[in-house]
Amino acid sequence: MTDRIEVRGIRAFGHHGVLEHEQRYGQEFAVDVSIDTDFGAAAATDDLELTIDYGAVATLVHSMITGEPCALIETLADRIAAELAALPGAQSVTVSVHKPHAPMPVGVADVVVTRRRRSPARVVLGLGSNLGDRLAELQNAVAGLVDAGVQVTAVSPVMRTTPVGGPDGQPDFLNAVAVGRTELNPFELLRLCRRIEDAADRNRDVRWGPRPIDVDILDFAGRTVDEPDLVLPHPRAAERAFVLVPWAMLSPDDRLGGPDGPRVADLAAGVDQTGVAVAEDLRIEL
Repeated sequence: MTDRIEVRGIRAFGHHGVLEHEQRYGQEFAVDVSIDTDFGAAAATDDLELTIDYGAVATLVHSMITGEPCALIETLADRIAAELAALPGAQSVTVSVHKPHAPMPVGVADVVVTRRRRSPARVVLGLGSNLGDRLAELQNAVAGLVDAGVQVTAVSPVMRTTPVGGPDGQPDFLNAVAVGRTELNPFELLRLCRRIEDAADRNRDVRWGPRPIDVDILDFAGRTVDEPDLVLPHPRAAERAFVLVPWAMLSPDDRLGGPDGPRVADLAAGVDQTGVAVAEDLRIEL
């Protein structure tokens, strides 16, 4: 269930508008804000640090109304929504900017524009390749994520790993873990991962068979999903050294499956790491 914090009627004098006199003399604007979040922990502990401070929200919005002028209130709404979506704990935001004194050819009570933004979710992705130019396939997968709007912020060292499962005699893998943020939902991200695999001619006929690229969602903002096409966190992430070792090198304090899950570094320390080694001569560029 999603909780919601709303702050309505944040009023301030600003200089936003297309017309010269609007920018020179200004007028009053009002902004309504709705932030979807989860304040269960704050409610249980009565701790302000565990929720979104609506006083700080009002102050931020006020400063943006009175700040740098925009020709369009659509731009102002977008700027406010972007700032609020970046707040820790925000899942999505809705911002409505009211311009009650907008110059109009006929009488109107108000002019309102509304902007909705989904807050970027932190995601962890597992990458693997054991066909073709393996490093290039990993690099192309990262590029495909970035081109689709995923903000890839860090990539682990590249690992050389012995295949786990699947047919005998297949080539060794190169594996890595990437961390980033995305406004896609988990199923949209899954479709993107499959498009990247399909673009590399990934064949899915043989389970755990050789492949030019594998892009797996390991964790999506700590969420739990149990659907036929997608299970989160990844159901085998906790037992795979070729996932846990690079992930622990990249972000050891991450927790698998949310804040109450086990630390990735602890999981990595508890698995057999035979057949997993850093490829010192290889790296993925961001």
